[in-house]
Amino acid sequence: MYSVLIYGAGSIGNHLAYACRCKGWRVTIVDIDPEALRRTKEEIYPVRYGRWDEGIALVSSAGVDEVLPDVVIIGTPPDTHMTIALEALQKRTPKVLLIEKPLCTPDLKGYAELAAATRKAETVVLTGYNHVHTRNTREAENVLRNGDIGNPLSISVRWLEHWGGIFAAHPWLSGPADTYLGFSALGGGACGEHSHGINLFQHFARILGVGRIAELSCTMDRVRQGEADFDRNCLINVTLESGLVGSIAQDVITSPAVKTLRVQGEKGFLEWYANYRGGNDAVVWGVDGQEPREILIPRKRPDDFTGEIDEVEAVLQGKSSGASLSLEAGYETMQVIAAAYRSHELKKTVQVEY
Repeated sequence: MYSVLIYGAGSIGNHLAYACRCKGWRVTIVDIDPEALRRTKEEIYPVRYGRWDEGIALVSSAGVDEVLPDVVIIGTPPDTHMTIALEALQKRTPKVLLIEKPLCTPDLKGYAELAAATRKAETVVLTGYNHVHTRNTREAENVLRNGDIGNPLSISVRWLEHWGGIFAAHPWLSGPADTYLGFSALGGGACGEHSHGINLFQHFARILGVGRIAELSCTMDRVRQGEADFDRNCLINVTLESGLVGSIAQDVITSPAVKTLRVQGEKGFLEWYANYRGGNDAVVWGVDGQEPREILIPRKRPDDFTGEIDEVEAVLQGKSSGASLSLEAGYETMQVIAAAYRSHELKKTVQVEY
């Protein structure tokens, strides 16, 4: 049985606690806010999963000093990730350290120090882009590896979702200004919070062997609402190292949500869907002249994190290197985010600075 320490008693902390408890792992959740710990026990966890789980320990920051877990998960706001991660490496030396997305803030502050510490540690550091390990992703990878649609011609991703669902999961927040979500500089806004789109694009680019994003142009709809300052719409056109071109769109305004990826090939196409229809994710693909085929995958919200924690377990057991969730992969996503903001501000195409 593995032991897990989760920083942050918000929505993601509860999701990942449940996924770990489904494996029978011991879980401790720590938060600096006693009210957050109370909400977890009395509201969030029992409402989502039917009852409170006494196998979860709740502690304040003062009570966590002696905890030396196998796995540390950081589910706090992005501007705290680097500080907490560095401390976890130095004080707790876990086997696996999982940092929720986005990895850090768009200025990339603190990453160099964490990367240097990681190179000296035996800890495997991962980034929490859970959709690269959902069932629809695995099925899509299998189709692409079969080569039925031919050589890729383009990749496009749409990750468009009104963030009302996020605030519904955090009813103690009155709006964007109450959290990092309302501040692009803190890792919020469409480009940061919904960077699953960028990361999924990069993941499939690796599967297809078409290289990294070399340059991009980005247009954003930046808004101010009271103290909040965020991008609510982010449109990115990209060129990869292979010369392939593609596009990524992310927003926090679309309802109902659209979460899809499309690969156009010389002989056909593949489409990846989250929330396709009837409570299913899906993979749809077709070869020219043939009827398209589809795989429907029943899914409930907790299922989104099962594959991610399965991968953590595989790393713990020495069965996987964790490359798909690696610190480096998460940082490549941050480098594209940083370039997107730079492109929007300069109003021109920019190189991604790896």
